[in-house]
Amino acid sequence: MTHDSTVRPPAASLGLDPGRLDRIQPWMQSWVDSGRLAGLSVLVHRRGHTAWFGAAGHADRERGLPMAADTVVRIYSMTKPLTSVALMMLYEEGRFQLDDPIATVLPEFTAMRVVDGDGTVPAERGITYRDLMTHTAGLTYGFHHATPTDAAYRDTGVDFQTADATLGEVVARLAKLPLLFQPGTRWNYSVATDVIGHLVAVHSGLEFGQFLTERVLRPLGMTETGFAVTEAQLPRFAANYARGEDGRAVLLDDPDTSRFRTQRLASGGGGLVGTIGDYMRFCRFLLGGGALEGVRLLGRKTVALMMSNHLGGDLASMGQARFSESTYEGIGFGLGFSVMLDPARAQIVGTPGECAWGGAASTAFWVDPAEEMAVVMFAQLTPSSTYPIRRELRVLTYAALVD
Repeated sequence: MTHDSTVRPPAASLGLDPGRLDRIQPWMQSWVDSGRLAGLSVLVHRRGHTAWFGAAGHADRERGLPMAADTVVRIYSMTKPLTSVALMMLYEEGRFQLDDPIATVLPEFTAMRVVDGDGTVPAERGITYRDLMTHTAGLTYGFHHATPTDAAYRDTGVDFQTADATLGEVVARLAKLPLLFQPGTRWNYSVATDVIGHLVAVHSGLEFGQFLTERVLRPLGMTETGFAVTEAQLPRFAANYARGEDGRAVLLDDPDTSRFRTQRLASGGGGLVGTIGDYMRFCRFLLGGGALEGVRLLGRKTVALMMSNHLGGDLASMGQARFSESTYEGIGFGLGFSVMLDPARAQIVGTPGECAWGGAASTAFWVDPAEEMAVVMFAQLTPSSTYPIRRELRVLTYAALVD
C-alpha cells in the first residue's frame, strides 16, 4: 500500500538519517512486547515523499490481526481538524466572519447564561465562530467530570457520539445549558467542534457527514475515512483497548460490536474512522498550504491563519490541561488544532509554527511546515494520556533530521 503518488526515495535524500529513523521500530516493538499496547504504526513524510513507515503488534490481538498500513482505527478528536477545514471552506465563500456571533444562524444561542458561583449571569457577548474553533466559547465535555456543568451535559444527553437524536437536536439541548465562563476569556476542551459540524450543515444546506465526505474527504483522496466502518473495512478494523490493573492492555471495544459500525450521528468532534495513509493525505494538504495533488480546498493564507495562535497566551495561561501527556506551557491553539509557540517552554523538541492534535485512543499527528515534515501515529488505547508515546515519538522523529 503506497502513501503518496511517487516512488519512495531513500530517507537520506530527504534529509533524514535512515539509522536514526529505524530506531522507531524497536521503540514500537518494546511497547508491544511489554503488553502495554496491542499494536501501533507510524508514518513519516518529508519533502513530498514517504520517508518511513512501520508497524508493530496487533490491530486486534484477540483475533491475531496484525497492525498494518491498511488498518482502520478510531481517530476520535483527529476528526476536529477536518471539521475545522470544512467550516473554513465556507468562510472563504463569504458565509461569515470569524468574529460573527453564531446566534445569527443558530438563534438558540441568543442570550446565553454563564455560571457564576451557585447561579448564573448573562453572557457579556455572544459566542463567535472563532470561540468555537479555539475552544474558548465556554462549552465543555460531559466526560470531563470536573464541574456541575459537565454533569448537566451527561444528564441532558449532550453527547454527539452516542445520542439517539439528530445533530441539530443535540445542539439545541446544549444551548439550554449555561457556559462555564464568559466567551473568549478561557480555554476549555469541549464539544465546540460538534457545534461547528452543525454550522457547516446549516450554512451549506447539506448534512454535515455528506458535506465532509463530498467536499473534503473525497477530493483529498481519503477514501478509507468515514463516520462508520463499512463491511469491506470490517476485517481490517482494529480493536480498542484500555490499561488493565497490571498495566497490560485489555479489550475495551470489540470490532464486531463497536458502535462505529452503525454510528448514527456524524460527530465533527470525534466520529471518524480511517487509515494512517488517509490521514497523512490530510497532513500533506496542510503542508501544501490548502492543496494536494492539484486539488485546492483552501487558500494558503487561510491555512496560515488556521496555523496561527489565536489565544492571548499559551494554553497554560488560558485554561486547564486535560487528557494531555504534558503541560500546556509553550503551546497555543489555532483554528482547529494546537500550535507550537516555544519548544523550550514546552520542554519538547519541535518547531514554532507546527500544528498538532491527537485522538482519545492514542492517535496523533503533527505538521511542521518549516521542516516540510509530517508524522502520523496510530494506536488504539484509551485514554491517550495513559502513556507518553506521543512525546517519545517526537524525539525519535526529530532526532533523525540531518538536513
